Amino acid sequence: MNHFEFYNLKEQPFSLSVDDRFYFNSTPHARALTKLRHALDERMGLAVLVGETGTGKTTLARRLLEEMEDSIYEAALLVVIHPTVTAEWVLRKIAAQLGIEGASDDRNTLISQLYRRLVEIDDAGKKAAVLVDEAHMLRDPEIMEELRGILNMEPEGHKLMTFVLFGMPEMDAHLARCKALKQCVAVRCQIRSFSQETTEEYIRYRLEIAGSKKNLFSKGTYEIIHRYSGGTPRLINTICDNALLEGFLLKKPTLDEDLVREVVADLALSEADGAVSP
Repeated sequence: MNHFEFYNLKEQPFSLSVDDRFYFNSTPHARALTKLRHALDERMGLAVLVGETGTGKTTLARRLLEEMEDSIYEAALLVVIHPTVTAEWVLRKIAAQLGIEGASDDRNTLISQLYRRLVEIDDAGKKAAVLVDEAHMLRDPEIMEELRGILNMEPEGHKLMTFVLFGMPEMDAHLARCKALKQCVAVRCQIRSFSQETTEEYIRYRLEIAGSKKNLFSKGTYEIIHRYSGGTPRLINTICDNALLEGFLLKKPTLDEDLVREVVADLALSEADGAVSP
């Protein structure tokens, strides 16, 4: 028996892996999705979502992609894996995501291939969109220039492509280095950490999805969890998962304040770790 089975849960409620079944549609996340969908629907070219580590950017990116109907969008999610990626890497990845076979090694030819593919998508009555996760790692100014060039493709009076960039706040500084691209930002959203009330709702929601039939955390634990997580979903998950494990080891049916305090101490978390950025 493992710790979530001990609490009569069907599955792990606080996994750090992105799982759409556990998506919690908080007010900030719902507003951000509405704004980003508007940018996509209206072919506005460039939308940006920024947020600190662990605030749910990747979750939002995957949720947005899932909600984009195949009959309307030719869409893809590009995940930047390293800050040293080049403009050529980005162009070739975009080409691959849009279904271009035999992408050329020559930049000018590749740009022409991208243009023709975008026109094909447009002629088919669909909208092309690429969501870019971890976009704060796009630091090369040449990459920004290439994105700007693609956004300038609008032969029929509308953008052939919409980019949605998801990244940490430092992404704003990278965009600022290319003034022409920064001026293309039609929508910008910032995801902030949860309030204490939303933190409690989030914990209860995830437990319910996992099959909980009762409140496993005592009322006073939510304030402690919020204080040491700062309302950041990733840290909330870490604290709660460790609390479930500790409660299982101690065979405690309810997770109380003392247990949660012990958990945050074991994790070496301080209130500074949960400090919410202004």
